[in-house]
Formats: sequence, C-alpha cells, structure tokens
Amino acid sequence: MDYAPRPIAEVAADLGLSTDDYVVYGRGKAKLDLGLLGRPARGKGRLVLVTAINPTPAGEGKTTTSISLAMGMRRLGKNAVLALREPSLGPVFGVKGGGTGGGKASLTPAEDINLHFTGDIHAITTAHNLLSALVDNAIYFGDVIPEKGELDARQITWGRSLDMNDRFLRRCIVGLGGKASGTPREERFDITAASEIMAIMALAADHADLEKRLARIVVGQTYEGKAVTAGDLQAASAMTAVLRDALEPNLVQTEEGGPAIVHCGPFGNIAHGCNSVIATRLAMSLGDYAITEAGFGFDLGGEKFLDIKCRLAGVWPRAVVLVATLRALKMHGGAPVKTCGEPDADRLAKGIEHLEKHLETAKAYGLKPVVAINVFPNDTAAELAIVEKAVEKLGARFARSEGFGRGGEGALDLARVVAEVVDATDASPPPAQYVYDDADAPHEKIRKIARTVYGAKDVVFTAAAEKNLSRIKELGYEKLPICMAKTQMSLTDDPTIYGRPRDFTITVREVRLSAGAGFLVPLTGEMMTMPGLPKVPASRGIKLLPNGKIKGLMQND
Repeated sequence: MDYAPRPIAEVAADLGLSTDDYVVYGRGKAKLDLGLLGRPARGKGRLVLVTAINPTPAGEGKTTTSISLAMGMRRLGKNAVLALREPSLGPVFGVKGGGTGGGKASLTPAEDINLHFTGDIHAITTAHNLLSALVDNAIYFGDVIPEKGELDARQITWGRSLDMNDRFLRRCIVGLGGKASGTPREERFDITAASEIMAIMALAADHADLEKRLARIVVGQTYEGKAVTAGDLQAASAMTAVLRDALEPNLVQTEEGGPAIVHCGPFGNIAHGCNSVIATRLAMSLGDYAITEAGFGFDLGGEKFLDIKCRLAGVWPRAVVLVATLRALKMHGGAPVKTCGEPDADRLAKGIEHLEKHLETAKAYGLKPVVAINVFPNDTAAELAIVEKAVEKLGARFARSEGFGRGGEGALDLARVVAEVVDATDASPPPAQYVYDDADAPHEKIRKIARTVYGAKDVVFTAAAEKNLSRIKELGYEKLPICMAKTQMSLTDDPTIYGRPRDFTITVREVRLSAGAGFLVPLTGEMMTMPGLPKVPASRGIKLLPNGKIKGLMQND
C-alpha cells in the first residue's frame, strides 16, 4: 500500500498540537515551539536507542531500520515518535547519499530534508563563520581584551566551517593580499557537522543555555597565554540571534504519515553523533516510545549517546536496538565486498564475533539489546538462522526487519519485540550506568572507553596529545566528558581492520577542547574533521528533472 503525504497540520494534531505550537515551513515541514518542553508530558516517554555494528561498504541500514521500527509500532497502535538527525550535504554529495532512510522506510519530504531543509545547518555554518570573522577582526585591529591582552595570531584554535566535503580546505592560508587584507596565517576548515556549534546546538536546553555555551567557546589565546573565548569577543549574542530559529526542532513525517522530529546533525565519528536534546525530550514528552538513533556503530554514536548526551540530559534508554546485516557480518568475517552477498557460513560465523563485542558493550551499560537483522532480498534462510541461533545463545532478543522493501509491515516483528522489552522495564527502569565517572582524569576516561567499548589493550598518547591535555588542565577543563574522534569502520583506529581484533592499542595524536559543547575531543589514527570526496562522488547521480523532482538523492533512486 502506498501512502500519500499528509498535511503537516494533521501530523501535528496527532501529537496533540495546535496551530499555535508550530510554524509551517513549506508544504510538509514545521518548526516546533520550544515552549512545548514546559508542558506536562502527553506520553510515557520510554526512550529507545537504535545503533549498529561498525559500518561497512555493504551497508547496515540503521536509519532505515529506525524509521521502519517507528512505522511498525504505529501499525501496532503504539504511540511512537521518531527523533533523528538532519543530513549533512557533505555525505549527500559524497559517498553516502541522502540521510532520510530508503525504500519504503523513508522520511518525507526527503528532497527538502536532504538539501536545505529549514536552513538549520546553513545557520550553524553562518554562526561559526561569524565568530571566525570576529576573531580575525580582533587581530586586525589589535583589540586588547581586558585582563587578558591581545590575541596571538599564531595561537588561534577556531577555524572556519563549510557543509561540504572538501579536502583542499583542511589546511590553507588566509589573510593574503597585503595589509588591508589582514595578517597571513594558517587556517583550517571543518565540515559543519563537526563544528563545535553543531554540538552546542544539539546539547543546548534553550536559547539562554545556547548563548552561555557559545560564550564559552575557546578561540585561541593571548600573547600572555590566557585563553580567549567568544564571550571575550562579545560574539555570543549575535551568534545566538543567527541561531534563533535553528534551535527549534523540525517536524516532518515518515513514509506512512507518522511523526518524525528531525534536528541537528553532528557526525558520529568526529562529533557526538546524536540529534538534539530538545528533539529527544520532545519525542519523549509527546510519545509513549521515543525512537532515536546515534551515528555509525555502537562504539561511536552509541557510546557518546550514553556517556555524553544521556549524562547531560538526565535520560536513559529502556532498550537498545543493534542493527546488523548478513553482508556486513561476512565482511567483518573477512569476506570482500564483492562477494559478501553470497552464501559463506564460515565468514558469517567469524563476523558474528564482531556482533558479540557490541552485545557485550550494551550489557556493560546495563542494557538489554535487541538485534535487528536487516534482511536483504538474497539472504538465505539458513544463514539468517545461523545469526539468530548465535544471538539467542549470547542471551539477546532478535527479530528480522524488512523495512526497506515493505515499510512498517516489514518491521512488525521487530516492533513487537522492542515493545515487549520496553514494556517489561516499566516496573523497574534500568538505571544510568556510564563507562567512566565525571571525576576520572582524561587519560583514564579515554582508556575506559577504549578498553570497555572497543576492546583495546591500551591507549598511547603522543607528545602533542600530552601537551594538549596539560593545557586543558591548566584551563580547568579536565573534568569534561570525552568525545572520541575515531574511524567508524573498525573497533580500532585503523579503518582497514574489520571483525573483532584483540590486543590492539589506540593512539591519541591530539586532544581538542570544546568548552562550549562541554567535552574534550581526542583525535585518534588519521581522523580528519573535513572529509574529502570519493573518486566518483554521489553528486554525479543527482539531477533535477523537468517535473521539478530531484533524482539521485535517495537510496532507491
């Protein structure tokens, strides 16, 4: 059965919202009023986290599974509200394509969401670059910051931002052209999804909290070695003004007309990988089941969701859904991508060891995971049974999901299992159980993540990273949570190592301070905060058709 998109007013009405509670953006989008957070909850607000094994080129379908799970629950008569991230234009035009699901498990209007949407990411880019311009302006005019002195152009830590994959902007020179154009210095660009302002937006409670966080951003230091913040440059108020509307979450709908709150989009490998606290709280307030996802695998977005977002927001999931496919498990067992769709019981069995590690991690957080086996058309019954038997032996629940091809109907079994797991926690909800304590030193926090979540033997800190940590301690930020920047392809910091490696070390080469967001960012391996385009970017397949539709943005195009 095909569904026609519903008027957004009908979707809002299903949530008990009146026309005073939102502002319509075009035909199928609306901005929700932040005042809704102050109202009594309409739903039971049980939180469900959807995460996955480490991604492979074979695909896992985490967003597709999240959407189909919500649709399946609503088909069962459950009040499920979806809360997802906004897609970045970098992956849309790069490797991944659109970020609104695929097949019959998609969000609508997908074209709008994947491109400019309601302008949130553009606003974040503008606010970021406004601060960059004010930093250089202070250097140009030699502004003296009270009790701190002048900004040292050699010690600027705040770069520029662009919502696009462009490796040529990772390191560049600005200020060329003589005295009138400023002081030449080295500069870097980060993709907007890795901007500290994106993280701040995703963690802010309201506009007042947003401005306070923006003011805490450290942009560099003076010649006297004192840290300079956005507040010192009197930038936070103007930045907050730019971000006024962007802080309001966006209401759209699933392919089957169910509500979806889509807001903010930090990457899971180089940022904390979660949608906004505001969106999640709204989904919990309006629904009995709030279904959200975290970027990439459980080792990245999942860990940060629990150790950063839940710690800050004071929430905790009732269930964790771990998405896996036969293809991806075979790749983690050593199969090449070209043959991972073919039957191979030996490599599948080897790949299940990777799944086992993520199940162990879920249990380390005190959570009972549900494995969602995302079924592809050529999967065999025999191999599906191998995974199911292994998962059962490991003590976890499981269900097959065929959301891509069948929408909510294909996720009914998964919806039933997840609902059972969630409902069983009503009498005794699982308590928050973090991997590290706030009082732990940064070195210890990083080691606990590496050992518990990745399965590493130890962590090595380079001289540069040790210097960064010493400076962070001098500034008084050593108690902040940790936001690891690590490859999404592996449990290690080497993207070529699949499966479940053992006895490996993680190398931290640099640690960045995100004082506004409220965490430290250790960079491991060769992680970059500005991705590059692949040899054949997805943009080559995107085309505006004569009827005004855009082809190539969706997985099923």
